[in-house]
Parts: sequence; structure tokens; C-alpha cells
Amino acid sequence: MKHINLNIKRKGDFAEYYAVTWLWDNGYEVFQNSGCTGPIDMIALKDGCTTLVDVKTMTKDTKSPVYRGKISRTEKQKQLNVTFLLFNPATRKLRWARHGKKGRIPNEEKTIK
Repeated sequence: MKHINLNIKRKGDFAEYYAVTWLWDNGYEVFQNSGCTGPIDMIALKDGCTTLVDVKTMTKDTKSPVYRGKISRTEKQKQLNVTFLLFNPATRKLRWARHGKKGRIPNEEKTIK
């Protein structure tokens, strides 16, 4: 898939648009933050559960072809139980971060479309 070269702000916008449609496809109602700051990007509702979401674009370092996501939440995000939704710009796929869990991501948690 073609990788789009965007500035940092646009990369975040691009990832958030993908996140909204991915969440819709997975049965969530989505309410986006109307500002560009704060500990969350959107609120996702499904089956009576509320998930506070911060979308992060994955990056790769120069030594590895593997994209990795930021998994370090701020103290405020930890207090609010914010979950990162990680966006891979090369594949345009998303996955939930596993905060506080170590090891490989089991296939059943790779709910990527």
C-alpha cells in the first residue's frame, strides 16, 4: 500500500479519520473531541461500555522495519483509563494497545480490519 507523506498534524488527523470508521465498522458510536488538545481524541460507546480513546500513529525507528506504537500514557490518561488505538500508516490498520500487558499480542486481540 502506498505510504502518504504528511506533516505531523495531518498524520494525526489522517489516523483519527481511519479510527472513527474502524470503530463504526466494529459497532461503536463515536464522539470526537472538538479541540486539538486534551487527554483523549474520542469517546467510543458499545454495548453500554464507554471507552476513552487516544489515537496514536505508529512509527518505526531507523534500525527496524517494524512499526511500533507509543504505549506510554500520561498520568492523567492513566487516571481516566484512556486506551490507545494504534494506527499503522503503512498498512492503514488499527489495533488496541495492551496497556500494562507484556508479550506478543494474541491473534484474538488483533481485531484489525
